[in-house]
Amino acid sequence: MSNSFGLPIFRGLSGYRAAWVRGDISAGLSIAAVGLPSAIAYPAIAGLPPETGIYASIAAPLAYAVFGDSRRLIVGPDAATMTVLAAAIVAIAAGVPASAGIDPAGIAAALSIGVGVLCLIARVMRLGVLATFLSRPILAGFFAGISVSILIGQIGRFTGVRIEADGLLAPLVELLQKRDLIHWPTVALALAMFALLQVVRALRFPVPGPVVVVAAAVALSALFDFKGMGIAVVGDIPTGFPTLSLPPLASLPIDGLLLGAASVFLVSFGSGIVAARSFGARIGEDVDANGELSGLGSANIASGLFGAFPVSFSDSRTAINLSVGGRSQLAGVVSALALIATLLFLNDALRILPVAALAAILAAAAIGLIDIAELKQVWRISRMEFVFALITMWGAISLGVLNGVVIAIAATLVYLLRNMMYPRDAFLGRIPGRDGFYKLHRRADAQPVPGLVLWMLEGSLLFFNTDYVHDRLRAIIAELPKDTRWFILDASAITQMDSTATAMMDEIREEMAACGIELGLVEVHAEARVLLERAGVIDRIGAGRVFDDLDDALQAFGDQDIKDGAAGR
Repeated sequence: MSNSFGLPIFRGLSGYRAAWVRGDISAGLSIAAVGLPSAIAYPAIAGLPPETGIYASIAAPLAYAVFGDSRRLIVGPDAATMTVLAAAIVAIAAGVPASAGIDPAGIAAALSIGVGVLCLIARVMRLGVLATFLSRPILAGFFAGISVSILIGQIGRFTGVRIEADGLLAPLVELLQKRDLIHWPTVALALAMFALLQVVRALRFPVPGPVVVVAAAVALSALFDFKGMGIAVVGDIPTGFPTLSLPPLASLPIDGLLLGAASVFLVSFGSGIVAARSFGARIGEDVDANGELSGLGSANIASGLFGAFPVSFSDSRTAINLSVGGRSQLAGVVSALALIATLLFLNDALRILPVAALAAILAAAAIGLIDIAELKQVWRISRMEFVFALITMWGAISLGVLNGVVIAIAATLVYLLRNMMYPRDAFLGRIPGRDGFYKLHRRADAQPVPGLVLWMLEGSLLFFNTDYVHDRLRAIIAELPKDTRWFILDASAITQMDSTATAMMDEIREEMAACGIELGLVEVHAEARVLLERAGVIDRIGAGRVFDDLDDALQAFGDQDIKDGAAGR
């Protein structure tokens, strides 16, 4: 179902069947149970109060249930998105005077609306392709980098020491300087909760580790009065659902807001759609990147209007939804209602939850972002892509998360340009007794045609690679047999060409002519042919040397041989 603007409405609930109710309710309650620990923990990454995570986990799934494209994807807080958000908040706050009275939560809500608007603009412009702009290897490297940033950020919560330094090494140095202030009961609790998470995961306990940790930590806090022992606890959390309000957009620097929202959008949507497609492949459901932009945009706008922060597709919540048997977005609605009930009736339990337990959950989540298997796979397949993954990891660790995003984008562009700057080429020949043409370097039984060179260029011809191709052709010309009369360029793989390339082609034609070699073209794409005609290259080559396929070129060469032979007699 869609409205007049083409946005999907209740598509995640369309065709609903009564038999799905039980599974959706069970899945929704499970999603709430699993999502609550991360909803409380993740805001700490960006210095936000814990209730904002619950607000995001309520408003975003409700909005996605209305405008989302998928039946079974679940939106919610995401560690990677929160890390980029934290850097954006710091950058924007630096340009806001203290007298403005804008807190980080207000900036986060404004960024959430900004991300949502960018999603909707991208949907209208059909820019879902941006989801694939950051390749999987580069995302793997980027996530490994921000995971280290998250781990460093938990030092204060693990030790009870207030850490003010930023970066990779500075917080560690500050901790050494303040080692006398380390609160060892906090350290013991954090390590115990982290160990509990690993044990639960190793034993494949039916209850998710974060749920076990939160329940155990709350019980221990009530039993031993952790607050009285000096162990920090979450403290007061507002009761009830937040009110609808517009964040202070007018008071924030527009350039910082746009840059921050764009950075969060790129990482949130890019990483989220990778996860979404992975789950879609698992259940045989196609994921339309453009379609998901409307659902994710609406979820982010709703999250911002209710005082929360940007969200993405949540892999943990979606995995729980699939494993329990959720069949529609009703599961997301039930999870939101369950969290509202938690705010109303379990507020006292959340109030005494130790911060050290949340730090353990965040540390485990950060370690989970490091995809060792993916990095090993990249290493096996492509050493160059592995190098780019390491570059983005270094950027996120050493230069900050926002700069890491820029480096990830730059690394992607450099990688693409490098591949396009050095297109592959191949000589073609015939196999006696067989039709078709074969690459000489692949088939030892393929033979070149005497007097004729058939050469294929596998890539576009554009201004940044014409010098390389020109030099390559000059090297080939210098090594050609003396009886070479024709040089046929197979242009079937040249999908793009520009004016610089046409000029290079004309120069090569002249250089070949000076050597007594005629240049011919085969299977020139329509767009490239138009450029060559406008540049006059086709006229100077001659229409009789531009062929539809290699067989035509070979036939013309044979006919020319016959004519030359007759003329010689």
